[in-house]
Amino acid sequence: MALDIVIMAAGKGTRMKSRLPKVLHRLAGRALLQHVLDTTAQLGRHPTLVITGHGADQVEQAIRPSGALSVRQEPQLGTGHAIQQVVPHLGADGTTLILNGDVPLIAAGTTQALVDACGGERLALLTIELDDPTGYGRILRGSDGAVLGIVEHKDATPAQREVREIYTGIMAAPTALLKRWVGALRNDNVQGEYYLTDIVAMAVAQGVPVVASQVADETEVLGVNSPVQLADLERRYQKRQAHRLMEAGVRLIDPARFDLRGTLHTGQDVEIDVGCVFEGTVALGDEVRIGAHCVIRDAVIDAGAVIHPFTHIEGAHVGAGALVGPYARLRPGAELGPEVHIGNFVEVKNSTLARGAKANHLAYLGDATVGERVNYGAGSITANYDGANKHRTVIGNDAHIGSNCVLVAPVTIGAGGTIGGGSTVSKDTPPGQLTVARAKQVSLSAWTRPVKAPKG
Repeated sequence: MALDIVIMAAGKGTRMKSRLPKVLHRLAGRALLQHVLDTTAQLGRHPTLVITGHGADQVEQAIRPSGALSVRQEPQLGTGHAIQQVVPHLGADGTTLILNGDVPLIAAGTTQALVDACGGERLALLTIELDDPTGYGRILRGSDGAVLGIVEHKDATPAQREVREIYTGIMAAPTALLKRWVGALRNDNVQGEYYLTDIVAMAVAQGVPVVASQVADETEVLGVNSPVQLADLERRYQKRQAHRLMEAGVRLIDPARFDLRGTLHTGQDVEIDVGCVFEGTVALGDEVRIGAHCVIRDAVIDAGAVIHPFTHIEGAHVGAGALVGPYARLRPGAELGPEVHIGNFVEVKNSTLARGAKANHLAYLGDATVGERVNYGAGSITANYDGANKHRTVIGNDAHIGSNCVLVAPVTIGAGGTIGGGSTVSKDTPPGQLTVARAKQVSLSAWTRPVKAPKG
């Protein structure tokens, strides 16, 4: 059966107190709207329409990669008015699924069940019972339990506000009937808006079955209207991810201080300390240990590696048994072989370090190929940029680079060679030899330290 998907994303989000459209605020590293689009993608390839309004240019730019069609609602005169704007773009029959761009954690299974409940013949509403239903439209039922309608909170009587079953803003409707119903909406209410919820009474009056399917987990249907609500939903989401990982055997020192903003794959006996953030796609091998307050993005860390606290890793591969940090930075293109040591305040970018290489203190390796068992001294750097182009440094196996050296690329350090501390090396060096390139030390006995001129 044909399915059209409509996502309402036109609201201003006044309570967010932000220039950014509400649906573009981020939850777990992705825009609220992107979460919804990712969910709908799991339903298969169906026409998807996003209703934009406030900040339309920004929202439309954000959804462009998804292939969804944007339809503008200007001015914004309510949810019913929003659906009126997409009517010309809907199919002739089948089912229309209506979602909200600020309700990011709705599950694909829940939406599919709602579509199935509609079946192209019934009006299917997603509902839930809340302890505090303030602000939500209430489900009105007859004495026989049948759904009679929905009343918005601001239009509800005191008795109706006592009802705990609320409409989540998510529905599935027969497309042909939906077109007819929204065309008949009126705005004779307190706000002068066209309410999509009014179609429920129309369906009842016309004898169209209305089914209210309840969802068990309120987190799926919570919307975001303020920074407080966004933060609450963030913690709910992160708690879900933490529990899933712990159930898979990951040892999280404190699941309340864990943030996953992408995808994390883990082996056995992985341990993650507090305050760590994982972004993009990260893979941790067996027995990997991640120290406190690390940020790791788009990285692979092989079995037995230890990442010490306050380390930042992005676009890098860390070999088995390697030690990294604390306070180290691996930038894109860093490839560490097995048992490599990268110590405190060392930065590696677009460089490969072979088995057993070490750079333990205060060093920079950029655009370098480092051989096995190389010892790279404190304060040493590769001068890889000449102001216009990047150049590569090659360091052979078993070389020793003394402290405070500058290797001016392009340059090759021969295998087994030693570069004396404080050297600036701009020419290739032979294997197995000591190379020293520094000014001659001079002591001047007649020199006098300058003194301050007297004031006056």
